[in-house]
Amino acid sequence: MKVSTEKMENCQVALTIEAEAGELDKSLSEAYHRLVNKASIPGFRKGKAPRAILEQHLGKGALLEDALERLIPQLYKEAIESQEIKPIAEPHMEITQTDPVVLKAIVPLKPTIKLGDYHGIKLEPESVEISDEQIEAAIEQIRQEQAILSPVDRPVQFDDVITMNIEATIEGKPFLNHKDMVYEVSEKSTFPLPGFNQNLAGTEKNKEKAFSLNVPADYRTKELAGKQCVFKITVAEIKEKNLPQIDDEFAQSAGYDNLAAMKEKVFASLKAEAEEISRQKLRQKALDDTIELSEVDYPPVLEDREIDRLLEDESQRFGFKEIQDYLNRTNKTKEEYREKLRPIAKKRIIHTLVLDKIAEEEKVEIDSSEVDNKVEEIMKDAKDKERMQQFFALPQVRESIEQSLRTEKTIARLVQIVSGYQEE
Repeated sequence: MKVSTEKMENCQVALTIEAEAGELDKSLSEAYHRLVNKASIPGFRKGKAPRAILEQHLGKGALLEDALERLIPQLYKEAIESQEIKPIAEPHMEITQTDPVVLKAIVPLKPTIKLGDYHGIKLEPESVEISDEQIEAAIEQIRQEQAILSPVDRPVQFDDVITMNIEATIEGKPFLNHKDMVYEVSEKSTFPLPGFNQNLAGTEKNKEKAFSLNVPADYRTKELAGKQCVFKITVAEIKEKNLPQIDDEFAQSAGYDNLAAMKEKVFASLKAEAEEISRQKLRQKALDDTIELSEVDYPPVLEDREIDRLLEDESQRFGFKEIQDYLNRTNKTKEEYREKLRPIAKKRIIHTLVLDKIAEEEKVEIDSSEVDNKVEEIMKDAKDKERMQQFFALPQVRESIEQSLRTEKTIARLVQIVSGYQEE
């Protein structure tokens, strides 16, 4: 066997493997003995037909196909061992000729990551300030939730909550079809299309109203952008909001001691939320800046695998068991959707590889007790604890938890390096 190698971009190597003449002959002989014992050929006992007769019976090339099916993996295994190549996934192989047997294999190799000087990055968390307007807006949201809805006998006005039947079509095809839909008529809302609420205002109860709206050019479903949508609406019930006064009684109804205490706790809640957002931004900025300084190279197979996972996860999230059913709903081919997901997959892979490299450099490790503690935390409120314990005892589940904890600890370490800020 002759083997030549050629280094390729994206962490791949091309192997050209040429088998010795005797290797194919031996494989053909073995294929003959396998197939002749299975074939039923008129005039011959099973296993006794000559090779020429067997080839004539099975069809030209059947023997060669069987022989190559066994020979190619063997040749590839011997080639990567002789060249001390360590693949991370199955290669792409192509038989370029059969006499002698020559095949070309594109072999994916371990990614390479060269980190930049992330110790030189200097960042600070964003300062957090909560304005009186933010506190008032949060209290107003609570006030809206405390509103009492009262049926009224008048046309629809903004801020009413209505029950309606709605039918909508675009070019004769269904767009919306809901019975007894409860809907708040907000002047600022653009759902389902801009201008919808403005057309609802003034609608009388139990009288059908029809109107048309143009789908915006930037609509999320590109196939519908710019088209005309025809609505038919019948309002069955109209309720107006009766909002409470913002005073101590209102605060007490919402679970606070008084209005002053309500404002204090709302402020504390807004501040905690803003600080968490600031922390998340710092974490992301630290990672993004590190990636910007780094060089990352990986084989295309990693991207393809990540796209497969993303596509499967997305289809399941929308309730589809089969990916093709989900693609049919989106009116996209699998190739089109894969290209749409490619930038997301690429970003995920680079983030993961860089974090793994930082963990290696910073010697970030997770011991079994940390995994145990995390499992206990997850199981704290579990109903079927026995079943959950069996699940979390699975090696692959524990490995996934360990990887997640390692990622979190690595990010925390990175944040500490670039900002001096110690995450809790």
